[in-house]
Amino acid sequence: MDKHTVLVTGGAGYIGSHACLELLNAGYEVVVIDNLANSKTESIQRVQQITGKPLTFYQADIRDQQTLQSIFSQHSIATVMHFAGLKAVGESCQLPLDYYHNNVYGTLVLAAEMAKAGVRQLVFSSSATVYGESSEVQYSEHFPLGAINPYGRSKAMIEDILRDLAAADKINNNPAPWKIVLLRYFNPIGAHESGMIGEDPNGIPNNLMPYVAQVAIGKLPQLSVFGDDYPTRDGTGVRDYIHVVDLVKGHIKALQALTGAGFQQGGCRAYNLGTGQGYSVLEMVDAFQRVTGKTINYKIAPRRAGDLAECFANPELAAKELDWRAEKNLDDMVTDTWRWQSQNPNGYA
Repeated sequence: MDKHTVLVTGGAGYIGSHACLELLNAGYEVVVIDNLANSKTESIQRVQQITGKPLTFYQADIRDQQTLQSIFSQHSIATVMHFAGLKAVGESCQLPLDYYHNNVYGTLVLAAEMAKAGVRQLVFSSSATVYGESSEVQYSEHFPLGAINPYGRSKAMIEDILRDLAAADKINNNPAPWKIVLLRYFNPIGAHESGMIGEDPNGIPNNLMPYVAQVAIGKLPQLSVFGDDYPTRDGTGVRDYIHVVDLVKGHIKALQALTGAGFQQGGCRAYNLGTGQGYSVLEMVDAFQRVTGKTINYKIAPRRAGDLAECFANPELAAKELDWRAEKNLDDMVTDTWRWQSQNPNGYA
């Protein structure tokens, strides 16, 4: 039997590159497609260097039907891990059409080509932004969905599309049903312990940890903390931060689940990937200062529209059904972020 081959869309990006590394280490064959809109081929080179194993790379967009067709005809793909997508909340409010075209239409093209090629196993990179406002701060998978920005809505639309796709199998009596896992991420941070791959955002970072790291290394003058008057421990927003390596190990567990007994009848299931614990912005800054010995210059700024006071994951379903739990703690996340940033002050450049 052929080695299990996984197509990783967006495999040169932050989370995608870490997934490629874990897949190679776990003995999978890896094929990557990435348009390099927010990533560099250097990450792919380094993944191969760290693992000592080759992968196949295509520079192309998932909306490019012909390239997808030729990838599926040239490789016996068993599963697709779908990371490709635009991912900045603020930018999505300015450029909604780009987000819907890239994320939603891109997934439609991908799913159609998968169907044609008879590839019906998919692990989708979703987001906790699909959840709506809730009176509870710990989010479970059964919570109502109600994304509040175009980025989150694009992820929620894709989830709807994939659920409909799996539901159609029952109506059509499909003998080879779709098997789909939707993974809802909380806040991925950190980097591989080698310090060779990590998060390298274009321009000014949208996320807290890369911003803090760039202030620490002197690339940015100071951090803006958006709001210190939330009803939280210290007034700043509380989020569930998860180490990127823990996160991608969740993808390997999901991939294994798709081939197990639980998915024999097919179906589409959602799982939270988070630690189940929240940290405030100031707690993150304090942890960074304590672990690295660097002083982080910050100022308090007005709240941002659409930011929640507090949210973190209930990760119990993933523990129960995927046998997955986050293992790395806050100090690991900070240490690995700083190692990556200090060894690569200009990212992959």
